[in-house]
Amino acid sequence: MRRCLDVFAQMLRESRFEFERPLAGLEIELNIVDAYGEAAMRNAQVLAAIEQPDWATELGQFNIEINIEPQELSGDGALHLENDVRARLNHAEERARSQDGHLVLIGILPTLREQDIGEGTLSANPRYRLLNEQIFAARGEDLHLCIEGVERLDTHADSVAPEAACTSVQLHLQVSPEAFASHWNAAQAIAGPQIALAANSPYLFGKELHRETRIALFEQATDTRPAELKAQGVRPRVWFGERWITSVFDLFEENVSYYPALLPLCEDEDPRTELEQGRIPHLHELTLHNGTIYRWNRPVYAVVDGVPHLRVENRVLPAGPSVADIAANAAFYYGLMRVLPYAERPIWSQMSFQAAEDNLAAAARHGLDARLYWPGMGEVPAAELILRRLLPMAHEGLAKWGVNGPVADRLLGIIEGRCLTGRTGASWQVDRVRAHGGDRHEALRSMTLGYIERMHSNEPVHMWDV
Repeated sequence: MRRCLDVFAQMLRESRFEFERPLAGLEIELNIVDAYGEAAMRNAQVLAAIEQPDWATELGQFNIEINIEPQELSGDGALHLENDVRARLNHAEERARSQDGHLVLIGILPTLREQDIGEGTLSANPRYRLLNEQIFAARGEDLHLCIEGVERLDTHADSVAPEAACTSVQLHLQVSPEAFASHWNAAQAIAGPQIALAANSPYLFGKELHRETRIALFEQATDTRPAELKAQGVRPRVWFGERWITSVFDLFEENVSYYPALLPLCEDEDPRTELEQGRIPHLHELTLHNGTIYRWNRPVYAVVDGVPHLRVENRVLPAGPSVADIAANAAFYYGLMRVLPYAERPIWSQMSFQAAEDNLAAAARHGLDARLYWPGMGEVPAAELILRRLLPMAHEGLAKWGVNGPVADRLLGIIEGRCLTGRTGASWQVDRVRAHGGDRHEALRSMTLGYIERMHSNEPVHMWDV
């Protein structure tokens, strides 16, 4: 890894990266359920039925993932992206039904029970088994999940399988090495507002916890530190970070300096030899290690068609509720990322890193009801910050991307609608369960079936009836 890091530094110094145009891509994780809305451990069968290379396994047998190739957003690009995702999901849902399964876009599957989660739940991929073994070898003790929210969850697990409950949307943005730090800093600054808007994970194991419980669950489910190392201040593997950066190198250097390798797998390629002979090294060990450090905004190095590039991978968003909502969340993010990194007075020079982290924690806990800090406004309700300050910026950014006006207006109108109604996926789920009353699991099951029906209508969640 240190050799890879040295070669990476040399590549950055010598400007070996090519960068022609900004590209946007995304990954979407989904849950598989049966006809009753309960978790169905059938990802191998469903993937075999879908039979498309852009679909893959995820950690749990009730998860799958789709990867959407990077593309341009200009013109009607954002609309094509939404239609493309919708068409692929429709095809996959049709194939999943042949295996008695249904696909759900949701942050945490509400019907998931503790007995659904165990080492036997992990997908067959050997990497997941190895990761599980290494995390528990590092911990030396069972996993303790303790989340204080509207209700309280306090339980233990003997595998990393609870992490599989977290299903997210990851947004990718390809940037030049010179522009990476400003884009990463900007992404960190808006993580709180993103979560407030998109919260969609209020339930875990039958308990109502945070509006976006996925944040706390993911942080705890992949923690390799026993109690004494936490007390000593050893960094967690899922974390927000600790400072604004000046170069992408800062993040990879932190990875190598602070984190032991969880997957000690080496390739034959010698990165220094590759570089000296005029070829582009893949930096296998550095990128594998980076994949086991779960930053909410992760740096990505990749080689495509012999050309190296860098991406910011935005990992804060939950899946769902509808494809239209996912497209709106993406438009909001990409619009802001076309303005904030280029501001004359950068946002990260006006607010502390701790304030950005506090915003994320508050938004995860309270959703649109959170109060968030923003320079020039102080601490204000999330909806007010988004409507007054961030939405106009996102409109400006999409215009700079060259997105057609009607497309931008429709997608950002969905964001505005959520702020004006106060309705997110999380608040809809909670309202629906409370209205149902009675047995909690039955209420969650009924709500999940109603959620799936509305999800397939592709109507934005702020328009869903309770």
